[in-house]
Order: sequence, then C-alpha cells, then structure tokens
Amino acid sequence: MFLDQDFLLENETAKALFHKFAEEQPIIDYHCHLEPIDMFKNEQYANLTQVWLNDRGAGDHYKWRLMRANGVPEELISGNGDDYDKFFAFVKTIEKAPGNPIFEWSHLELRRYFDIDLTINEKNAPEIWRLANEKIQTDDYRPKQLLEMMNVKAVCTTDDPADDLHYHQELAKQNNAFKVLPTFRPDNVWGITADGYPAYIEKLGQAAGITIKTFADLKQALSQRVDYFHSIGGRLADQGLNTYYYHTSTPEALDEILQAALSGKTAFTADEVAQFVTAIQLHLMAEYEKHGWTMQMHMNALRNDSRTLKKEVGINVGGDSMGDQAGLAHNIVALFDEAEAAGHLPKTILYSLNPTDWLPLATAMQSFQGGMVQKLQLGCAWWFNDTAEGMRQQLTTMAQQSLLANFTGMLTDSRSFLSYPRHEYFRRVLCQLLGEWVDAGRLPADEAYLGQIVADICYNNAYNYFGFFEA
Repeated sequence: MFLDQDFLLENETAKALFHKFAEEQPIIDYHCHLEPIDMFKNEQYANLTQVWLNDRGAGDHYKWRLMRANGVPEELISGNGDDYDKFFAFVKTIEKAPGNPIFEWSHLELRRYFDIDLTINEKNAPEIWRLANEKIQTDDYRPKQLLEMMNVKAVCTTDDPADDLHYHQELAKQNNAFKVLPTFRPDNVWGITADGYPAYIEKLGQAAGITIKTFADLKQALSQRVDYFHSIGGRLADQGLNTYYYHTSTPEALDEILQAALSGKTAFTADEVAQFVTAIQLHLMAEYEKHGWTMQMHMNALRNDSRTLKKEVGINVGGDSMGDQAGLAHNIVALFDEAEAAGHLPKTILYSLNPTDWLPLATAMQSFQGGMVQKLQLGCAWWFNDTAEGMRQQLTTMAQQSLLANFTGMLTDSRSFLSYPRHEYFRRVLCQLLGEWVDAGRLPADEAYLGQIVADICYNNAYNYFGFFEA
C-alpha cells in the first residue's frame, strides 16, 4: 500500500530495525539553508503555498525545478502569482512525477505534518488546501513549532564569514527546544572572478575590524571571524568549492592576485585562481583544526547554468546541476597531504554531487584517518543523489570502504521547514539495506547489535562527532 507504515521496508529485519531503533530518533540537521531570522520571528504562514512552495521568493527548489519542467510560468513558481494557483500548478506537476523522490516526499510532508493522507491530484487539491490551511492558521504551524514537531534538536544554518550572526545571538537567548548554530561558509572569500569582490572584502574587513590590503590581512580577518563564529556556538565549516584544483604559491604571488582583485580585475588564469583558493583552504583548515571544527567540502557542482534564469529570477533558484570535473580526488589528496604534513587536517566530510567521485574520495579518505574515530567521512547522498537509489549507493560505498557504523547520517540541505520527513526516508533506506544483508547471510540476525548501529547513524554519531551540545 502506498506509503504505509512499512513502505521501503521489505523484510522483517528491516521493519524491526526501523520501528524499534530508527523511527523515534531525534534529528540533528547539520547542514541546511533555513534562515535564522525566520526562526527568530516565528511568524505565522498565510497558507500551504507559503510553507510548502514559496515564501516571499524563498522556497523548495527541488519542487521549482519540476514545475518548470511541466511548463508552469515563472510567476507561479518563484514569482508573485496567486498562492492557490501556485499550489494547483504544483499539484498538477506532482501527478506527472512518479519515480521522482519529490512525489514521495511531498506526500510524506502532507502526512507527517498535517495528517493528510489524500493523494496529491487535481481532484483532491481543494480538500488538501482546506485541511492544511485550517492547521496553518493555528500557532502549532509556525516555523519553530514545525521543527519541534519533527523532534529536531539542532539546526545548522549557512552563514557568510561577514555575517554579524545577530539572529543567532537572539535565538540563543530564547528557551527553544532545539539549538540553532551557524556554519562558516567562506565561498565568497575566494570569488576573485566575481563582480563586487572588492566591496565584499571591504565588508569582511569591517566585520573583522581589519583593513584588508594584503593576503596576510585576509588570513588575519578570516581567523578573527572563525573565532567569532566559535564564540556563538559554530562548530562547522562548509566549503562550497564546485570545482577544486590544488596549486602551490608564494606570499608575493598571493598578494599580487589579491591586489589585482581589489582593484576590480575579474579575469584571472586558472592557475591564479587555483593558487588563491588553495592558499585559503590551507589557512582555514588550520583554523578549523585548531578549534576542533568539522569541515564539509561540497564539490563538483555547476552553478547558475542558465544566464537567462539567473538574470530573470536570481541565484539559488534551482538553476544548478551536476559537475564533471576530472581528477577531483587527485587534487583533494594533494591538499590533504599538505595539510596533514603541517598538522592542520581537521575532521572532514566529503561530498561530491557526481557519484562517480564517491569511490575515489572514499578510498582516498582512508589514507588520512589517523588520530580519532572516523576523522574523515563520505558525506550522505547529496542533492540530486538524494534518492532511495542514491542513498543506497552512498551507504554501500561508505560501508565497503570505511566503517558504516561511524557514519553521521542524513541532513536536509533544504530551505524548507517541511523537509524533515526526508530523514525518515533515509532511515527506512538504511534499515532496508541492513535487512537485505541479514537475509543474504552477510550480517548476523542480531537485533540489538544492528539496532545500535541504526540508532548511532540516525542520531548518536552526529551528537558525538560535531560537539554541538558542548557549545
């Protein structure tokens, strides 16, 4: 039966592991794009569209991409169209989406948050709209209450080094049932080919109280901002690298590159970009290691594919895709080797948007595991791989090349407060995979042993690995 209590669970071991050990575990969302201001203000949504699809131009870009593929006009996706018309356009899109994870996730979101078990289709659309909106008009459906409903214990947002983290400080003063912690996202720091780079560096310098004229100044400013994030409870960094090429440099060359960028130059050679990015990576890795942070590296993504979409709608609106950088693992190994030799390799989680990188990265990380339990992790199936099949592939790769029982589990990587049933989806996939291995005679039918592994992957490992609750 569609999405019944045992969906994705096809054997008795899987069912027992999920219902006894996974289902009720709390959630640590260690990477997402929720906004701290939304949690602080905790304002009531007007209707289902605002919480599900589009709230003042922000929303679930997974859903937006499907709507575009169904010919929905942009004003009913990211624009200012009528909220019911947007909802109805999404309903008609979902009817065309069997096999897409959004089909299953969207039904799960209606069931887990609203207790609505109707199939999403044109016939049921008016009733879904009515039932959901009745609940949204109550205080139980504000942003913070939605997090509490899913038993979320920590939310790690994505924050620029120049951010003042004002709303993080204000949230920390409240008596919330969950922590909201900042994540250091320094992508703009190495964006020397981007328009507006001089203005960004000026803003970063102002935040750090440093006038940035040299590369040494830039490193000092970054160190100051890491200190500041740490004081607010930050324990994570997130390097959105897209592509990465290792290249050594000299202080003199780095000063020349920075000064050219500060003068407004945006045309740099690939070698110059690689030198600049590598130098910043090595400096920040030393800072992360010193503070006991975990570094996340998100790689092999193409951003803003369509100039037209970027111009007409903006960035971070669903216009990205999977990259195909060759030799990624070779460059990452060179970076890690340099950092490790200097004693500056932090805890690290490696994500690639291209699953062909998972095996090279998983084998490479095993060369740098010294000093602690699972210092390096293969990150969960990210973004376009966030499917039942992608999750299985990532879990299998982690198991075959390292220690699955040490894995820190699932995250949302989402801008939507209704994304947390994705954790349930992941947990079901995990339990089914372990159950298959039991049935195949590859694992002992030891419920207590396997149940502990499941509980650890779902919650305990993240709790212990990141140190959020020591902050």
